[in-house]
Amino acid sequence: MNIAIWGASTGLGAAMVDYFYAQGMNVIAIARNPNKNTKLTEHNITFICCDATDKQQVEAAVSALPDNTFNISTMGSFRSDTPVDYIGHRYLTNALEQSTSQHLLLITSLGCGDSWQYLSDRAKAGFGSAVREKSLAEAWLQSSNLNYTILRPGGLKDGEPTQLGELSQHKEVHGAITRGEVARLSHELLLRNDANGQIFQCIDPSIAPY
Repeated sequence: MNIAIWGASTGLGAAMVDYFYAQGMNVIAIARNPNKNTKLTEHNITFICCDATDKQQVEAAVSALPDNTFNISTMGSFRSDTPVDYIGHRYLTNALEQSTSQHLLLITSLGCGDSWQYLSDRAKAGFGSAVREKSLAEAWLQSSNLNYTILRPGGLKDGEPTQLGELSQHKEVHGAITRGEVARLSHELLLRNDANGQIFQCIDPSIAPY
């Protein structure tokens, strides 16, 4: 299976690359600065340089993917003058609609969409702007023709898969989760037949939230 990881240079995207590479899948890493992830060269992983705020670069990256590639996007930006969260995913969604790769798993965060009501005032003040951008990305994807799934993880922490993360829907949850466990749960959603068009959230109750 071909897996394209968008936002693959650092953080959650880098953890996704590690996980899916370990599963023996053909990983294509896409990032503005892929050189930040030294494991790409170490493991001879194919990578594509792409600034997702540039429509033409996104279209070029999508056109370079093998047919029927499954896309996972972890792209995000915090307090950037040109945040990628909405516009990058708008360009990505539109480009994928014109390609053979019709599957996109979008990773956003707790607080997006209808879970905004559960964010504390402190959280809204601290990173509410990014959450609103991600909510717009969710809405754009939901109105597309793609086969999509949206995953909203809790607070991200460094760490390997714990096997203890919990997927849920339609309820209030708070908590944290390791990046490795988000990757494992993403794989689980990829294999499920009932995940298309669905929104999930995930936390690991064994991980302290702070």
